Amino acid sequence: MRGTLSRISNRVFQISVSCACVMGAINVAWAGKPGDSLGRKLSTVARMDREHLQAARDAVERYRELRVDVKSRTPALTDYRAIFHAHAEDSAHTGGTRPEMLADAKKANVQIIFLSDHYRPPNDFITDTWRGLHDDVLFIPGSEETRAGLLIHPMKSVMDVMDADRETVVETVTEGDGLIFLSHVEDRFDASMEGLTGMEIYNRHADAKDDMTALFSLVSQITDPVKAKDLGDRVREFPAEFLAMQLDYPELYMTKWDETLEQQRVVGIAANDCHHNQVFIAKMVDENSVRIGTIVDDDDGMRVYDTSTFPSISELTKGHKPGDILVTLDLDPYYISFHNVSTHVLSDALTEDAVRKAVKGGHAYVAHDWMCDPTGFQFVAYNGDANASKTTPAAIQGDEIAFTKGLSLYAEFPLECHVRLLRNGEVIEDTSAQTFTREVDSAGVYRIEGWLEVNTEDRVWIYSNPIYVR
Repeated sequence: MRGTLSRISNRVFQISVSCACVMGAINVAWAGKPGDSLGRKLSTVARMDREHLQAARDAVERYRELRVDVKSRTPALTDYRAIFHAHAEDSAHTGGTRPEMLADAKKANVQIIFLSDHYRPPNDFITDTWRGLHDDVLFIPGSEETRAGLLIHPMKSVMDVMDADRETVVETVTEGDGLIFLSHVEDRFDASMEGLTGMEIYNRHADAKDDMTALFSLVSQITDPVKAKDLGDRVREFPAEFLAMQLDYPELYMTKWDETLEQQRVVGIAANDCHHNQVFIAKMVDENSVRIGTIVDDDDGMRVYDTSTFPSISELTKGHKPGDILVTLDLDPYYISFHNVSTHVLSDALTEDAVRKAVKGGHAYVAHDWMCDPTGFQFVAYNGDANASKTTPAAIQGDEIAFTKGLSLYAEFPLECHVRLLRNGEVIEDTSAQTFTREVDSAGVYRIEGWLEVNTEDRVWIYSNPIYVR
C-alpha cells in the first residue's frame, strides 16, 4: 500500500479539477461522509485554516498544562509507545529510511516499531531488515501482506508459505507468539477474523483516502505562489494539527471490531501506515504548466495543470526553468506520523518476547498522542470497590474475568475527558471524568474511550482494549 495520501494521489489528480473550485463554498459546513457523525463540526478544509489550526494548538497546550501523571495500578508493567504498520526502505513508494525512522522514534519517545515491509521476494522481510534493539528502540520485523490485507509478524521466516492459501499463511504466521492482524478494514469489512490475533481499529490512510475535498484544496493552493507559501508556513508551524486535519472517529472499524468481539478475542491496534512519502511537490513543465504529485511519483504518475485551470501558475513558474521543483510540502515526517497515533503496549520488559506476549494478550491501548500524552492510562477490573482497593487488579485490558457480584471496572486518565463505556458495542455510560468506576451488572465485552474537546469539536483520544467478563 502507498499509505495515506500518495497511494491515491494519481487518482485524485486525474479527477476533474472543476471540483476543486467549489472548495471555498464548503469551508465551514460539514457535508459529512459515512461514519463521521461523532464529534465533527468543521470540514477538513476548514481545519486547515490558520485560525482553526491555532485553536487546536491552544487546546493541546492547555491539556499539556492540565495533564497529571497517573500512578500505575500494575507497577510490574511499563507503558511503552509502539508503532504498527511502519514502512522504510521497502518499496518504490516509500520515501523514508530506517535510520531516519530511528531518529524520529527517539524524538517522538517511541520505544517499539513493528515494521511492515512490503513483500518483495527474494528479500526476506524477517531476516533482511532490522530486528532487536537499535539505540534503545525495539524493532520487530513483519510484512504487509496485501492479497488478504494482513499485517504479519511471525517468529521466523515464512517466505516458503507466502504464496500459499490464506489458512496456511495464518497458521504458519501464528505459530508460537507470531502475530497477525487484519489491515485496511475499509477495503474488507466482511473479511474473516478466524485465526487472527487482532485488527487495526484506526488507520491513518483510511481517514485520508475518502476525503477528496482536502486533496483538491491542497492542489488549488499549491498552484498559487502566495497561497502555497502560506500553506507551507501553516504546515511548518502546526505540523501535528495539520496532519490530524482528517481525523474522524473510525465508526466502520469499530463496528467490525465490536461485532467480532462478541464472537472471539480480538486485539485492537493502530495503523500509522507511515512511509514518509506524503511530500507533495509542484514541478515545472513550462512557463504555463506544472506537474503535481509526491516525491515518490514519476512524471507519468503526476497530474499536469496549466493556466487554463489555474491562471496563477504563470506567477509560480516565473524565473524558473523546466524540471525545477517549485513547491515542496512535507506532511508526514516519521516524527509527526508517530505523534499522530500509536499503540501503547503494557509489557514487563522491552524485549521482543515480552512485547509479543503483551500484544497477543491484548495488554494495549490506542491513542492519538498529538492531543495529549496518554501514558499511564488505566483500565482494569477489581473484585470489589476499585476506589478503595489497594490490591493488584483482577484483570487488565485484554484479560478475561468471571462475572461475580461486586466486580467493578476502573479507569483513570491523565486529565479529565469525555468518557464512553461500551458493553458489547453499546454505550452504557457517557460522562466526563478523570477517574471512572462502575460496578459490573452483567457479563459482556467492556471497553472504554476517552475524548477531548479540540476547537469546539469532540475528538477521540484513547481507545482501550476490552476486558472480557464471562
